[in-house]
Amino acid sequence: MCISTIGELAVAPPHIIRKKFSVVLMRTVLELNGVSAIPLEQERIFKEQLIYSRAFSTPVETRRQMQQVLSIYAQRAAVRLGRGGQLAGLLTAFCGTSPFSSGQSHHPAVQVKLPGKTADPMILTRAALELLEKVDFGSVSYVRAGVMLSDLVPAGVHIPLEDLGYVHERRDIAGLMSQVQEKCGAGSLGLGLAGFAAPADWEMRRDMLSLRGTTHWNELVRVKIN
Repeated sequence: MCISTIGELAVAPPHIIRKKFSVVLMRTVLELNGVSAIPLEQERIFKEQLIYSRAFSTPVETRRQMQQVLSIYAQRAAVRLGRGGQLAGLLTAFCGTSPFSSGQSHHPAVQVKLPGKTADPMILTRAALELLEKVDFGSVSYVRAGVMLSDLVPAGVHIPLEDLGYVHERRDIAGLMSQVQEKCGAGSLGLGLAGFAAPADWEMRRDMLSLRGTTHWNELVRVKIN
C-alpha cells in the first residue's frame, strides 16, 4: 500500500487496513489517531519465586561457615520477600562444589515445606539450616550456595488463625531488619550467625564492581574538560 512511515499509516483508512491486514493493525491506526483501542496490560507485581544465591570468594569447608552462609542468605531473602509484600510456602536450600574441581562433584539440596505461608526470618533460617544434614565436610569444598523461596502468595491473602501465626511475623521483625539495613548497611543487623559487623571471609568480593552511574548519585561518571 506504499505505506513506509508512521504518518502515512496514521492517515490510512482503518477499515481498509483491517481488510488487508488484521484487526490488530487497525487498532494501531486508531491509537495513532488518539482513539483508545489497545487496553493496557496490567504489570505483574508479584514474583513466582525468589532466589538469593552467591559464589564465595574463598571456599566454605566447615559446618559453622555454612551455618553462617545459610543464615545470612535466608534472612536476606526474607527481607526481599517482605519488601515485595509476599509470603512463601516452600524453601529450597542448596550448595555446590566448583565444576572445575578435580575432585568429585557434590551438589546437595533440601526442600522444606514450611508449616504455613510466611516471611518470618526465624522460620526461613531454621528451614535453610536443614541443608546441613546433607552437606559433607572435611573432604569437600563448596564454592556456592543459595536459598530459593517458592509457592509465593501476596501477604494480605493468607491470614492464619491467631494462635497459629508466627510471633516474629506479628512483630514485623523482617520489616525492622529491612529498615535498619537500609539505614546502616546490609551487615548492620542479623539473627544468630547472620549478625556480624564485618563481612565474612567467604563473602563475594566486589573490588572490581563497575560504577552504578544510573542508580547511585555518588557513583555518577565524572568528566573533566580542559
